[in-house]
Amino acid sequence: MAEACSAAKEPRVHQLRSGEEYQQDIFREWRRSVVRRFYRTRNLLKNGTWPASIWNLGFMVLCLSVCMLGDWDLVRPINARLLILPAYLYIPEGCPLILKSIIVSTVVGFVFFLVLLYVRRYMLRGLLAYRGWMYEQPKTQSYSTILWGVLVKVVSGYSPSLYSCQRSLPRMPVPTVQETLSRLLKSLRPLYDENSKEWKSICKNAEDFEKSLAHKLQRVLILKSWWSQNYVTDWWEKYVYLMGRSPLPINSNYYIMDQSYFMPTTFQTARTANAVYQYLKFKQLIDREKLEPLLIRRTIPVCMAQYERVFSTTRIPGEDNDTLYHVDSALSKHLVVYRKGYMYKVDVYDNQGKILQPQSIEKLLQWIIDDADSELDSISDSAKSISALTGIERPTWAKVRAEQFSSGVNKDSLDIVESAIFCVTLHHENRDDFSSRAKFLMCGDGKSIWFDKSLNVITFPNGRMGLNCEHSYADAPVLAHLAEYNMTEESLELCGFDEKGHFIDSDSQQVFVKPQRLVWEMNNDLSTAIKSAQLTVTQNINDIDLIVKEFNLYGKGFMKSCKISPDAYIQMALQLTYYRNAGKFALTYESSMTRLYLLGRTDTVRSVTTESTKFVRAYFDKEKSAQEKITLLKRACDIHQTQYRDAMNGKAIDRHLFALYVVSKGMGYVSYSVAIDCHLFVLYVVSKGMGYVSYSVAIDHHLFVLYVVSKRMGYVSYSVAIDHHLFALYVVSKGMGYVSYSVAIDRHLFVLYVVSKRMGYVVSKGMGYECDFLKHALTIPWTLSTSQQPQQQIPTSPDCNNIEFQNVLCPGGGFGPVSDDGYGVSYMIPGDRKLFFHVSSKISTKATNSSLFMDQLFDTFREMKELLESQK
Repeated sequence: MAEACSAAKEPRVHQLRSGEEYQQDIFREWRRSVVRRFYRTRNLLKNGTWPASIWNLGFMVLCLSVCMLGDWDLVRPINARLLILPAYLYIPEGCPLILKSIIVSTVVGFVFFLVLLYVRRYMLRGLLAYRGWMYEQPKTQSYSTILWGVLVKVVSGYSPSLYSCQRSLPRMPVPTVQETLSRLLKSLRPLYDENSKEWKSICKNAEDFEKSLAHKLQRVLILKSWWSQNYVTDWWEKYVYLMGRSPLPINSNYYIMDQSYFMPTTFQTARTANAVYQYLKFKQLIDREKLEPLLIRRTIPVCMAQYERVFSTTRIPGEDNDTLYHVDSALSKHLVVYRKGYMYKVDVYDNQGKILQPQSIEKLLQWIIDDADSELDSISDSAKSISALTGIERPTWAKVRAEQFSSGVNKDSLDIVESAIFCVTLHHENRDDFSSRAKFLMCGDGKSIWFDKSLNVITFPNGRMGLNCEHSYADAPVLAHLAEYNMTEESLELCGFDEKGHFIDSDSQQVFVKPQRLVWEMNNDLSTAIKSAQLTVTQNINDIDLIVKEFNLYGKGFMKSCKISPDAYIQMALQLTYYRNAGKFALTYESSMTRLYLLGRTDTVRSVTTESTKFVRAYFDKEKSAQEKITLLKRACDIHQTQYRDAMNGKAIDRHLFALYVVSKGMGYVSYSVAIDCHLFVLYVVSKGMGYVSYSVAIDHHLFVLYVVSKRMGYVSYSVAIDHHLFALYVVSKGMGYVSYSVAIDRHLFVLYVVSKRMGYVVSKGMGYECDFLKHALTIPWTLSTSQQPQQQIPTSPDCNNIEFQNVLCPGGGFGPVSDDGYGVSYMIPGDRKLFFHVSSKISTKATNSSLFMDQLFDTFREMKELLESQK
């Protein structure tokens, strides 16, 4: 298979060239390296000094220098103090005044600059911790909130880069145990009969948990919140996403559609080339940190950390847990394009390191289509379906990957795919309606999407397109921002298409490399695994019932005219629809962002409340008057809106319960050892796949034990703080040959081990402990899973309410049902005139029907409008 290896690997033999050409190559590479280092250094300085700036330092040094050189009466008291400093700085007495002034003003200016920097940074962090603005309408804000907004503007720096605001964001607070348990019981109360045994058991278990274990676990979380940037995000990524063993399509990945009716061109290659070009420009903005950070109400920044891994990232399968593989921008310079079973490596930068122009990209894509269409029978069906392996259970894919892709041509081809910036699928069949196109974007045809990639761009022959996105590294608003960036350029007709829909040829010709077709070495075992995978993925696809529709009777304009929050209005409509559909209430999940905090991601709004159930029952009660129903509706919407705001403020309960559960489980990888010396107990945790040990320290009753084993292991040194409880930490550094320790826990695994002589309990999975109450609270199925998609995040995007842009509006995206017997509902509120809904369910479940649910939902919207208009 030497020829196959040569086809898959990078060429190692080059044509002989002149010395001048080699010198040009060396110069271009040196220039690219200098440019990269310049941007990294500039961004490091800018982010490190924000909200101040280097100009503040220069201005301060200049002012002090002028003061020292001037002999004005006003500055003489300042000069008298400044002239004392040369003696402390060991400046010779004969030093010229100008040089002495520059040295002193630089030192003093630098000190004052540091003071100014940290004062402004911590002042801004304190200001951003204020949340009163969220509970007030923008047009009726109090004077205190207006004053707060002015202070935020004054203290904030100007022109922040992508990550400038990160150091000024507050850290997510840990809710109190009492608040979380109270809200948990309040959210579950409408789902159970007050006199039922199950409800009484839940209440009893919650009371026992609060009295026994809860506060011990809470202290651990509080400690972690002091040391780490976010007390739950790293656990959420690892234990919810990366340790999920289900297939990625339907269960984890989500999709994003393009414009509802508008298309900038009907040619697949032109549309794809433009999208690729715009996404690469977006990537360049991220790499250079020139992308403007998002601001709420043009004042309050949100965390932008998720943007770091949008491109050149792949989820690598593992038997127990997956890992995220991110490639540096300097190394990831290509795409992988799929067409009718063939995969091609496409370099998208020219020999000068610049992004290829869309004209060049269009030519490359057309070459791929021609090549793939002319070679339909040159490889086996199994080789054409190799992407199906990424759509099966993660342990199975991990095993196949280890056995079949660890060496040779398969490893070389796999490395190309996994190091790509993103993948592109040039599909050969149209999907004309919303629903069929959305279903293909969600799960493909079983063989055409590499689900492990952070981003898959999927296009159709008629010019339609969309995205399939892996979920573990970032949430939907981040990828929606990327999609909006491209759609804004298309909607404003700034792409450069000619009258026929192709790109206009440029006068300047770029030098680019012809696409390289990837080769896979097939054997019986691999072919069998691929066929089995394709069968599994196809069965899962056929079991999905996905409906996408537009509701154009009214939009958020009518809802606001009734003084009701549009999101709360839609959630109440969903509650009415599900009750009409199933005849009961169900635990309902609505996603809410927590990016107002550092490294925040999402939390849960529990839409079923006592108030919402009262409204639903009254709505179907013919004896209730219209006014009574409207009053209950507005009350339920007010409660829901408050809950949504609370979730954004870190007051929701689900991430807190999850973090408590992780602590009670001892992280799942806890082991321990006992040193029989002064009854010293040592706890350590080995990070799987990371090659080193990390830990954190919890202090209970002012007890801390530090245990250090020397390099030769010949002696043990320890210090013991004596109290009634013992805590210890043990850290082994990979490849170091000795044991060291540290107290940092930022982005490391968290470990707690408690041994109490007097109380006699242990919190650790390694000791066989499991909290049944937390496990039950977290495993109640989310029968109705909902999410609102952001429509407009870029301030310069066209107004959604402009008549001329109604066909340009994006329907948003969607996801699969969380529960097998439930629904996944995603909705977009694109303006005052219309709504878009995505409803998914399982065909194999007799109790669900997406088409019926969608029809009933639209009937509910019409009825609610009639109800509200009846009292106007």
